[in-house]
Amino acid sequence: MNHYFQQEYIRHGHIEVICGSMFSGKTEELIRRLKRAQFARQNVEIYKPTIDTRYSEENVVSHDSNYIKSMPVDAPESILLLASDAEVVGIDEAQFFDETLVDVCKKMADAGKRVIVAGLDMDFLGTPFGPMPALMAIAEDVTKVHAICVRCGNLAQFSHRIVKGEKQVMLGEKDEYEPLCRDCFNKALNAHHHEVE
Repeated sequence: MNHYFQQEYIRHGHIEVICGSMFSGKTEELIRRLKRAQFARQNVEIYKPTIDTRYSEENVVSHDSNYIKSMPVDAPESILLLASDAEVVGIDEAQFFDETLVDVCKKMADAGKRVIVAGLDMDFLGTPFGPMPALMAIAEDVTKVHAICVRCGNLAQFSHRIVKGEKQVMLGEKDEYEPLCRDCFNKALNAHHHEVE
């Protein structure tokens, strides 16, 4: 990246999306980018949905316990009001927000903010999840991170639910979900369908 382009990229607002399956390092990458921005003395604000309090009410925490201070919010509109002075806005677990998050991120980027969004791109059935597909479409930069398939060792992009339950939103850990590659995910889904029949 040449120096001129780098300056332009930093000065203008834009949206970055970090997506992938569970256990792929999405939150870890979000925290890494936000800590770099803090180190550069930029005004950084971090938000997550109030639904996600698995590790901490007040922090964004990765599976391997790296964390950064955050604020839980009920609705994306709150982020617009709360982040008015921020230069960099981080949003974790974006899939749990509704579609209004897309417009909120767009407004912040249009106002000159760097918006970094992390979330699951697919639910446990392999279906695009919440506002993530639309965010990926409008983002300047999309990073898809992968876990390792626990069954065959290939790159995994699917979050397979091990426990029974049809609700799309079910917060979980290693006991409830496993990262799988496409082939192993399809085999697991087929096995589940045969059990149900």
